[in-house]
Amino acid sequence: MDRVPILQIGDVLLVSIQVDLQDQSVLNLQEDLAERISATGASGVVIDISAVEIVDSFIGRMFATIASLSQLFDADTVVVGMRPAVAITLVELGLTLGNVRTALDLDRGIKILRVLHERRRGLPGTGHAASTLGLR
Repeated sequence: MDRVPILQIGDVLLVSIQVDLQDQSVLNLQEDLAERISATGASGVVIDISAVEIVDSFIGRMFATIASLSQLFDADTVVVGMRPAVAITLVELGLTLGNVRTALDLDRGIKILRVLHERRRGLPGTGHAASTLGLR
């Protein structure tokens, strides 16, 4: 069974889902990601789902579960590239993404993580970027 690759970019882990997710591959992803966050000390996780066309309730809950796992390791999660049909399906299924932030694309997702990380460290100068990204 194919495993979803997890790439490291600085202190961010990028999960780019390019395959149809089956229940076992989702479980493998959760385990792999928890291990990588723990091993690298990553401060953020970006999950790119731009290639995902269909979700069911199990996969929808996976996003919230991954965010919870990431939070346990002190990392923020942003889901990027959600297609309108996927968003509609999640709403129709009554699923919320919990503490998962979303962004239209990878660039915006990384900017959100950067602002959150700077805010956590108490760095000045994040006001404009935070307001532009809706993070007040």
